[in-house]
Parts: sequence; C-alpha cells; structure tokens
Amino acid sequence: MKLSLLRAAVPVVILFAAGSAFAHHSFTAEFDINQPVTLKGTISKFDWINPHGWLYVDVKDDSGQTVTWAVETVTPNQLLRRGVRKDDFPTGVEVTVKGYRAKNHTPKINGASIILADGRNFAIGAQGDAGDAGGPKTQQ
Repeated sequence: MKLSLLRAAVPVVILFAAGSAFAHHSFTAEFDINQPVTLKGTISKFDWINPHGWLYVDVKDDSGQTVTWAVETVTPNQLLRRGVRKDDFPTGVEVTVKGYRAKNHTPKINGASIILADGRNFAIGAQGDAGDAGGPKTQQ
C-alpha cells in the first residue's frame, strides 16, 4: 500500500518541479546584454509581484507618441534588501531607467537601475549594480 502511494506521488512531484523550472527564465533567454537602453519618462504603474517586479514607464518616441515600456526588476524581497520600497516609485514621477532590451524588440527591458528626478539611484537588476546599463540608445 505504502509503495503504491509512493509510486503515484513521485510523478506528481516531478510534474510540479518541472512546471516551476519552466516558469522562470534566464536573462540571456529573453534579453540582450549587447543592447543597453536608457529610457526617460514617467512611471505609469508598478507591479510589486513575484517572481519579478514590473515597472511601467511612459516614454515619448521620436514621433511624439507615448510608448509604455515594461521594466523587469528583481524580486520584491531583493528590492527590499536593497532599501527599495514600493512607494519609492509613485505614478507620474519622472525617471531615467537603464537596462537591456528584449531580444524580440518589444518595448520591454531588464532593468539595471532607476534614477528619480530628485537624484536617488536604485539598483533594480539582478547584478545589483546601479550603473552598468545604458549605452548609446536613448528613448526620451
């Protein structure tokens, strides 16, 4: 009886473990380290959720149209350990965000840092370095 229960439980455990492995991704699977981007705009939303936080920044493109960029951050727990609080990023605040563009060229980046209009600089990326990203490609 116990052996039958064990045999039935093992495949279920393996299925759950495999599902969580696919739920997370590596940086290089989705983002391009060779495409640093600097965004300048205003915060429209911040989702303080696991496994990654998501910051949404409204940015004017070259034609004057507003494009909402999604910025992936580390987990809320990691942000808290760095001294970042959800209310540090209120809606409507002007920011400069540095990060790395998505490989599929959608308006999405993996964030490295965010600089608020008052000069505060927060590391929001996996490396914990607020100064790494942000090369020649700048969106105003």
